[in-house]
Amino acid sequence: MPRILVGTRKGTFAVEKTNGNFQPKLLGHSGVGVNFVIRDPNTGNLWAALGHGHWGAKLSTSLDDGATWEDAPQIKYPKGARYLAPPDPTETEDPEAAPQRFTARTATLLKLWAISFGKDGAIYVGTIPGGLFTSKDGGQTFELNLGLWNHESRGGDLFSGEGNGMTHWFGTPASDGEFAPGIHSIVTHPTDPNRLMVAISTAGVLETTDGGQSWRSRNKGLLMDYLPDPGAEWGHDPHYVELCESQPEHVWMQNHCGVFYSSDGAETWKKVSAPDQGVHFGFPVAVDEHDGKTAWLVPGKSDQHRTTVAGSLFVARTSDGGETWQELRKGLPQEHAYDVVYRHALSSQGDHVAFGSTTGNLYVSEDRGETWQCAANNLPPVYSVRWG
Repeated sequence: MPRILVGTRKGTFAVEKTNGNFQPKLLGHSGVGVNFVIRDPNTGNLWAALGHGHWGAKLSTSLDDGATWEDAPQIKYPKGARYLAPPDPTETEDPEAAPQRFTARTATLLKLWAISFGKDGAIYVGTIPGGLFTSKDGGQTFELNLGLWNHESRGGDLFSGEGNGMTHWFGTPASDGEFAPGIHSIVTHPTDPNRLMVAISTAGVLETTDGGQSWRSRNKGLLMDYLPDPGAEWGHDPHYVELCESQPEHVWMQNHCGVFYSSDGAETWKKVSAPDQGVHFGFPVAVDEHDGKTAWLVPGKSDQHRTTVAGSLFVARTSDGGETWQELRKGLPQEHAYDVVYRHALSSQGDHVAFGSTTGNLYVSEDRGETWQCAANNLPPVYSVRWG
């Protein structure tokens, strides 16, 4: 079984199966929040997005499989980078207020949230507040993608003026501080390095097909149950987006408002929730690398509760594009379980599926979710799970 990399609130862990037993060990960053840890498939190097309590957000890398770690060149917003922000939500907020209620804030790095890799060797990092940074030199330098940063949907170019005065990018509290938009999903195309999708909480999905020079929305068919117009172009809250490596036209999304599936490369989306089975709210989704109609979820109970459904932990799997769902429970706790699984904490590779929870449990299946084992418990709250 391949190794599992686990990012937690208090360090990076590796979990391996030796002589039939799972063995977790601390791999680095002891005591430090690790939002995301992943192996670069192009170089084999490990990358971690850290959230120091005192020193802020930092990138870390290992060139020797986790034996040692070093600070990577740090990500900074360029001088003059600003973004439009609404006031933080209040009970008295007027939904019809004029665009002038948006104010320009100077961009400072609040959180490194996601890391992804292009087939051409590019390294991508998504941040709060809403920046996509790209390295074309193996991580020696990172540059803010200005085509996305200056997009009309978030107010236009604020470097040279005051923009258009309107933003459709709202906030997320995921940085544990300022309420600002964040890029948590960076979806690279398996064959075309110029195609890239990002998902933003809260705005929606955007795609570039020209290497990041221009971007367009990919939100047709998504529905929001918290706005007067559920089908509006902007304002969506995708929790995580992933595509099938062998069939990239198959794209999946776990959204704040349900589960969505696209069979045309995110040109259009279809809601495939099954609320009667508890398949609706949640954060992560994993897609089979060869069969685009097969995906796994770990459902939760509603935005208000954010716990397991009825205190019982299960994984939902579909093999027909969301037409039907199976509830996979064998080996998972079925009572008094309150595990919550964050958006980056579920991953599949071949027949293996793994997820980690906020209660420090790591569950692994070696038969596509039919049966589960607890590979580690008493870990710190788990933020990310990736094979590597």
